[in-house]
Amino acid sequence: MIHIYENPEPDYDAPLSIDTEDEDFKEIIEDFQKNSKEAANSKVKEKLDKLENVVLNIAITGTTGAGKSSYVNAIRGVQDDDEHSAATGVTETTMEPLKYSHPTMANVQIWDLPGIGSPKFKAKQYLKDVKFTTYDFFIIMTSERFKENDIMLAKEIRSKKKLFYFVRSKIDNDIRSEMKKKNFNKEEVLNIIREDCTKNLKKVGSPKVFLVSSNDLGNYDFQLLIDTLEKELPNHKRLALIQSLHVCSMAMIDKKLKVLQRLIWLTALGSSVIAMAPVPGLSFACDLGIMISFFQRSFEALGLDDRSLRNLGERVSKSVEELKMPMKSRFTEGVNRKVVMKFFTSVPVGIAMTIECIFSMVPFAGALIAGGVSFGTVFHLLNKGLKKMPN
Repeated sequence: MIHIYENPEPDYDAPLSIDTEDEDFKEIIEDFQKNSKEAANSKVKEKLDKLENVVLNIAITGTTGAGKSSYVNAIRGVQDDDEHSAATGVTETTMEPLKYSHPTMANVQIWDLPGIGSPKFKAKQYLKDVKFTTYDFFIIMTSERFKENDIMLAKEIRSKKKLFYFVRSKIDNDIRSEMKKKNFNKEEVLNIIREDCTKNLKKVGSPKVFLVSSNDLGNYDFQLLIDTLEKELPNHKRLALIQSLHVCSMAMIDKKLKVLQRLIWLTALGSSVIAMAPVPGLSFACDLGIMISFFQRSFEALGLDDRSLRNLGERVSKSVEELKMPMKSRFTEGVNRKVVMKFFTSVPVGIAMTIECIFSMVPFAGALIAGGVSFGTVFHLLNKGLKKMPN
């Protein structure tokens, strides 16, 4: 079952703009105002490289049998029986830290850590054994109530000033079990489970507990967990996380679109830097490459590639062809040079690129004008393509 949130559908036709309060935007503009063109250009490239190549390491740990491996597979958007999935089973299948790279974003790595159910568990030694410094944050999971080992681990992680989050898994099993009872009330059941978990974690303070089902990430508290991570992770790590997440609801699509929109102006700025170089034809060739790369990244982030659609189809009993049928986007069959080239065929874009080519040969002021034209052109085309992609 795929649960879709009942929030208003995102307005894909709304005009897109640059957030002038964005920290990256303000920093780069200041560089252009205070430093040389070369120094400012270097800063743009540095920002782009940082956002595109940032490595995010997520650690999934907790009690044996909590469903850690299934959760690893779920957030990667793969099935438990896929070729590159984390091994799952009724007994502990993870005996050492196992790394699983995201299917389309190799820089996002999810680690399935050994269970912590042993009576002789020592949190400090455990974190040393699993190479604690590797991870950006920890998900501590249980399918029952949190116990002393979970608390010991959380305290040790906190003492080392790392982020951790408690996740109560297999909530769908609890709901199915309670549905058999008279006067069943789903919200009451969820509140009872949440309160019971929180009560057992008093020694850690007042931590939030997120209720999730690996079989249905769009339901329960998964979106709340992502909202929390979005607030607490560093900016560049946050962008990588949101892009990598499996599409499980309209809310997730909306969140991904906002992240991709934020990346548009940096991508366009990278194009303007290239346009300042006095090499005829260089800017167009690079703009085309930049756009293909951005659209491919967006296509996969929004779950429109065949692999993602195949996994979705297995969940909702539909073929990839059936899922594609309602799509009207020019990207329905994927991102390629021919599809992206069509964006450059409009008269306004042709005029803008001609102006850009001419001014790129004029020293100093001409280069700045060419950069501005290139920025506007690429910004417009990326906006146009992104708005239509999910349709």
